[in-house]
Amino acid sequence: MFKEFREFAVKGNVVDLAVGVIIGAAFGAIVSSLVADIIMPPLGVLLGNMDFKEFFVLLSAGTPPPPYKDLAAAKAAHAVTLNYGLFINAVINFLLVAWAIFLLVRGMNRLRRQEAVAPSVVPVPSAEEALLAEIRDLLKARA
Repeated sequence: MFKEFREFAVKGNVVDLAVGVIIGAAFGAIVSSLVADIIMPPLGVLLGNMDFKEFFVLLSAGTPPPPYKDLAAAKAAHAVTLNYGLFINAVINFLLVAWAIFLLVRGMNRLRRQEAVAPSVVPVPSAEEALLAEIRDLLKARA
């Protein structure tokens, strides 16, 4: 059983999948940072110094009672909140990752199409081959 598992784990597809998952996780972290640290701050400034991470709806008050100055204060008070600002960030993360993957797949598909469309070059026969083919054709015509 160990031998079968080793054969399965060492197959190229499994290793490729593992590499893809690791790179995907790293890419996800980069995109999350891009959204949280690069895109959302200027967007928040354009919308009047809003921080999307702080958008929440209070569903149930905690101790001490509201108002809470931010989401961290509401969580510290054990209040139940609906964090739609974090959801907006997650949606933007998803859209950026989906866009990047779309561009990657689109580029790979173009490369595949170019390979498929590339005309096959028919080798030009050498002078000897051409002469031999002519002799062969003459002999066929005589027979």
